[in-house]
Amino acid sequence: MNTTATDNQSGNTRPNKWRDYFQLTKFTLSFTVVFSCVICYLLAPNVIHFDWTMIGWLFLAGMLITGSANAINQAQEKDTDAMMKRTASRPVAAGRMTQQEAYVFAAIAGASGIGIIGYFFRAEAHAFNWSAALLSAFSLFLYAFIYTPLKKINSIAVLVGAFPGALPCLIGWVAATNMIDPFATIAVGEKNYTNAGGWILFAIQFLWQFPHFWAIAWVAHTDYSKAGFKLLPADKGPTRFTALQAVMYSVLMIPVGILPYYFGLTGYVSMWVLVVANLFMVFQSMRLYISMDVPAARRVMFSSYIYLPVVLLALLADKVN
Repeated sequence: MNTTATDNQSGNTRPNKWRDYFQLTKFTLSFTVVFSCVICYLLAPNVIHFDWTMIGWLFLAGMLITGSANAINQAQEKDTDAMMKRTASRPVAAGRMTQQEAYVFAAIAGASGIGIIGYFFRAEAHAFNWSAALLSAFSLFLYAFIYTPLKKINSIAVLVGAFPGALPCLIGWVAATNMIDPFATIAVGEKNYTNAGGWILFAIQFLWQFPHFWAIAWVAHTDYSKAGFKLLPADKGPTRFTALQAVMYSVLMIPVGILPYYFGLTGYVSMWVLVVANLFMVFQSMRLYISMDVPAARRVMFSSYIYLPVVLLALLADKVN
């Protein structure tokens, strides 16, 4: 009887442990980040054909690196996660996993992901893609060790966090081109393309994060305040100034969204898709400015969730070469 009970308990524990690691990586968030990385890799002019093996390696590397950053985030925010209803069930916060275990997982996952992206995405003339690997390491460090603790100190954390939030776009591009210099050119056949494309994609996702994240912070303001997070641009919480900031960044997205067409990376159709999508974000942000309530913030939040895949897929579908 005791042996059977122990076996059953052991059999039930293993799936639960895998589920904890799955939750530790924040899989849904990580998938969104890696999706951007892969699409921007495919948008590079020198990526002519879909190579599913390379896409698989990039997806794996991205999930490992992003999962590592999220694991460190949860280890550092164990106590604050336990205070908030939506995060209290996370493995470290709930006590199902120790901080040390989370850090060990993060170290192994992060090093593996950086190694994969450097080795498998090297150019023929190089033994390692140092640009993509170092960008990945920098993004992980910035998110885990600068942005995460800064959230309790000052709302500038949102600005700092926008950099690792947008770097996957540049990492995907650099994984394809092996070049980070925005003034360099990429030779494809008889044509030359600007390497600024990676930075343009970075800028699109960088600006998108402000209305997106401030809408989330508006909706979850009570929970965030209880945990001591300072994520809104005004100390008094959701204010008209916060809504105005969301409008401002949404407006800035309009000219930046035209740049892929202007530099000859994508066609005319995707330019108009981006213009319409950006105007829609301005419209939703303006509704927040007028209404100043949680339902309006929630509309901005869900609009931003839809915005990113629509924009990235439109760019990919309309890629010039």
